[in-house]
Amino acid sequence: MINRRTFVTAAGAALAMPALARFGAGPALAAAPIRVGIIPVLGAAPAIVMNGEGWGKAAGLELSFVTFESGPNMIQALASGTLDVYVAGVAPLAVARAKGVDVRVVTATAIEEMSMVAGGKLAAEFKDGVSPAQALANFRKATGKAARLATQPAGSVPNTTLQHWLWEVAKAEKADAEIVPMGIDATQQALLTGAVEGATIREPAVTIVTKRDPRMKIIALGGAMFPHQPGTVVAFSGNFLARDPAAAQTIVNGVVKAVELIKTNPDKAAPHIEAMLGKGIVDAATIKAALTSPSSKFVADPDAIVDATRLMQAYQVKLGSLDKEYPLDGLFDRSFYKKAMQG
Repeated sequence: MINRRTFVTAAGAALAMPALARFGAGPALAAAPIRVGIIPVLGAAPAIVMNGEGWGKAAGLELSFVTFESGPNMIQALASGTLDVYVAGVAPLAVARAKGVDVRVVTATAIEEMSMVAGGKLAAEFKDGVSPAQALANFRKATGKAARLATQPAGSVPNTTLQHWLWEVAKAEKADAEIVPMGIDATQQALLTGAVEGATIREPAVTIVTKRDPRMKIIALGGAMFPHQPGTVVAFSGNFLARDPAAAQTIVNGVVKAVELIKTNPDKAAPHIEAMLGKGIVDAATIKAALTSPSSKFVADPDAIVDATRLMQAYQVKLGSLDKEYPLDGLFDRSFYKKAMQG
């Protein structure tokens, strides 16, 4: 079985090794390695492609990648000064900044990453002309139990996105769906083994599970679950920005360029991602299919997620998974993206 644990393990072996990345012409921009925290999901692909292409030899940037299982764990590393760059979900950053962690979001990388995938028995109820709420009700009527839907714990983007889709979009009855919180690895495994009827997952897991079991069906894409659903971003620590703004700009230039490459030439981008994340576990063909699937939406402009981040916070407060809305003032810094677009 291919699950995210093997995917993460493979990624960790690759990312633990420092990698030289060069972007743009000119003298060396950074004397010390730039420490990059990353969650090995496809939303992080622009950072990986940026590094794999080796753009801008003369800049001499050295990036040292370290993998994390979650954004909150990465926040702790940022707060302690052991990370310069954060490549993960935006959700924890507003809270972290409000609590004194100096961090700025400089680009997005992907939006609407989470998709709802149903296993065979539940997927069979999602037919043309049948609303999602009716499909869930029909499943409960046929089986005598609510559909078990796996996702991450309360407060996470996957959990918030699932609840928004169920209660605000589909208008499902609470009795027809049981939310089962679990880790990212366990979610994919539970879906593949039939331990749950559906799950919120992201690429490349969507491509992996639907390829493994053709009965599985994507029943809601990210945009339908939560419009402009905020996803992976690149953020810099305040210390890194103060120490080396030129290196920061060069990284943003590379990320923006990588987003465009992924969109226009996935054949060229896929081997870089396979080399860093797959390591023989997920092949380049699967990576390419994931890059070009309807579940993948790569976007660099940080403005694309500001409003959605605010709306997601508001919904988390409504659910009770967040104590209050945290201000976004100062969290997003679009100046680096603007300069990259001008270049």
